[in-house]
Amino acid sequence: MRKLISAVLLVLLLHTLAAATSSVWKAENGDSVIYLGGTFHMLRDKDYPLPPEFQRAYAAADLIVFETDIGQLNDISMQQKVFAKARYADGTTIDQHLSARTMDVLTEYCRTNGIPLHTLKQFKPSLIMVAITMTEIMKVGVSKQGVDKYYYELARKDGKQIATLETVEQQIDFSTTMADGNEDEFVLHALDDLKHIRQQFEELVGAWRNGNQEQLERLMVREFKSKYPSLHRRLFVDRNRNWMPLIDGYLKSGRVGFIMVGAGHLVGQDGIIEELRKKGYKVEQL
Repeated sequence: MRKLISAVLLVLLLHTLAAATSSVWKAENGDSVIYLGGTFHMLRDKDYPLPPEFQRAYAAADLIVFETDIGQLNDISMQQKVFAKARYADGTTIDQHLSARTMDVLTEYCRTNGIPLHTLKQFKPSLIMVAITMTEIMKVGVSKQGVDKYYYELARKDGKQIATLETVEQQIDFSTTMADGNEDEFVLHALDDLKHIRQQFEELVGAWRNGNQEQLERLMVREFKSKYPSLHRRLFVDRNRNWMPLIDGYLKSGRVGFIMVGAGHLVGQDGIIEELRKKGYKVEQL
């Protein structure tokens, strides 16, 4: 389940244009212009420099829009909120919420890979799998800085106005409750995916860097949607719809904005690019 790994990292149209070289799009309606960048929230050192289309869009914009307030998201107080929300409030532990079989698989994986599961037992599966995935992706050279954080820090340095599409509290809620009601399935699929994390990450980064819409949609949306339709609706469809009035407003504001969101929010029939086209905007891939 490739998309689960991508979602934890946190967290990527219907056809591929031959000339497309990046995951950056330009949307226009009359004199109104915005740029949209599909981001990877975590990258390796060798994935820099970023595709030049990102810098072109950033340079053209005077308003930089992110999913949420990245500075606040990385604040220690917010990290404490994540741990508090991801911890079982009734004092129970993970073994009381997973089947014996799933718990055995999780325990064996952690034992084999030197992960101290006993320090995580008070947390829900969503946070446990985030922690395990973070441990594994570090082995393939992934650092904590992705496209979003890179441009957040640059925008602050350059004095550009920064806006967001949702609150940090909303993001915390999404990330800490995504396994609720499907704990066993979530854990088993995530552990199975971790066996192929190096190959998956290479494929995803390659598709993102080359702006391969069809491959991005297949790797990051289609499989996830087929296996987890309700979670797909909550994490992607509903959030995209909630963001659209804001994005539409930025387009009509008379300012040039650069909106950066996880690439999975842009591609596919439920993606933001397709929604903009339905609204009559001209959208081209850079």
